[in-house]
Amino acid sequence: MTLLVTVFAAIACTVVWYRSAEARQLKAGTLCLMYWGASLMWLVDAIFEYAERGAESFVPAPLDMLNDLYLGLSVVALGLIIWLVTLFVRDPKGVVRVALLQKNS
Repeated sequence: MTLLVTVFAAIACTVVWYRSAEARQLKAGTLCLMYWGASLMWLVDAIFEYAERGAESFVPAPLDMLNDLYLGLSVVALGLIIWLVTLFVRDPKGVVRVALLQKNS
C-alpha cells in the first residue's frame, strides 16, 4: 500500500510539473524526485519481501494494509513539508522577501 500511495503521488506530481511552467518555477521537480525516490525505496522493499515470503506477501491482513496506508500518507505529507520549507528558503518569486521587508517598514 505504501508503494501505491507514493507512486500515485509521484505520477500526479510529475504530471503537474510537466504541464505547468509555474510548477517548474516553484521547484516542483524537487517534490517529484522525493516521491520517485520513495517509490523506488518501497519497490525494493516489496521485491525483498516477495523473495522472503513468496506469494503470501500479496495477501496482507487488513490491519497491515491500514498501517501501510498511514505510512504512505505520512511519507507524502513529509515530502510536502520538506518541499514547502525548501520553497520558503529559496523563495523563487521573492514573495517571502517582500513580505518581510513590508513588515519591517
